[in-house]
Amino acid sequence: MSDVLIREVGLRDGLQLVKNILPTEKKIKWLNKQSLLNFQEIEVTSFVPKKVVPQFFDAKIILNEANKISNLTSSVLVPNLFGAKKALELNAQKINYVLSASESHNKANVNKDINSSINELNEIVNYNNNLEKKSSISVAISTSFGCSIEGKVSPNKVLNIVEKVTHLGVDEINIADTVGYGNPYNVKYLFKHVIEIAGKDKIFAHFHDTRGLGLANVIAVLELGIFKFDSSLCGLGGCPFAPGASGNIPTEDLIYLLKTQGIHTGINLNSLLDFCKFIKDWFPDEKLEGKMSKAGLPVGF
Repeated sequence: MSDVLIREVGLRDGLQLVKNILPTEKKIKWLNKQSLLNFQEIEVTSFVPKKVVPQFFDAKIILNEANKISNLTSSVLVPNLFGAKKALELNAQKINYVLSASESHNKANVNKDINSSINELNEIVNYNNNLEKKSSISVAISTSFGCSIEGKVSPNKVLNIVEKVTHLGVDEINIADTVGYGNPYNVKYLFKHVIEIAGKDKIFAHFHDTRGLGLANVIAVLELGIFKFDSSLCGLGGCPFAPGASGNIPTEDLIYLLKTQGIHTGINLNSLLDFCKFIKDWFPDEKLEGKMSKAGLPVGF
């Protein structure tokens, strides 16, 4: 057992900004190889219209492959009820529904206002509750600290959304810093109040390293007792509907940080770094981040 849960989002969040479509067979190879490294949860694909994000044209195939892997929770992102129904029909173990704390970003990302997104989430929860085999329902609140369209987002606005989605009965709430506006001070402030509303067990943290504070923000929420994080191999990823949104925190850097704090991840870092080299060869035209895959482990670590 590990002390933390690290959800790899490279196959979804990481790929959505990649210019060239990664072949299905490579996605399946990535999925299988990373699951063998003892990752307990992977966000494997997204059920979005192909004309919007062509990268996920093979969502059905990828989810079916993920469902064959034992001891793995496979989650999928959905922007609406239609996508959620498709994923639920294919037995997705977890639905990650996305809405934004910024009206402008919510409109750009899912073409709805925030209240409409919350109402649709309610429909998804009710639809899922009526199924014989239920899935876990997660909601990701994007731009929780700021938006590159609107600027700073008020914590009260985020907390209002947290209260509403908690009341709907979601299983998980993912507080996401989509464009890297978070810093340890405002991160700790917001998460402290989110915990008061929803409790610690439901909360995931999703940080971007756009302005170099991603791992500092991890430390801030660790001090509050949050131990669930999203990350992406080699820092791949960002949001196509938020200008300047680059760089998830790199999975390999996150695991190194946690290990230096004496936190057990259940993942062998040497094996993960070898896997990063393997993945890098697939993206010769992409700017990849991640300090550990470049510097390697310190002598004697």
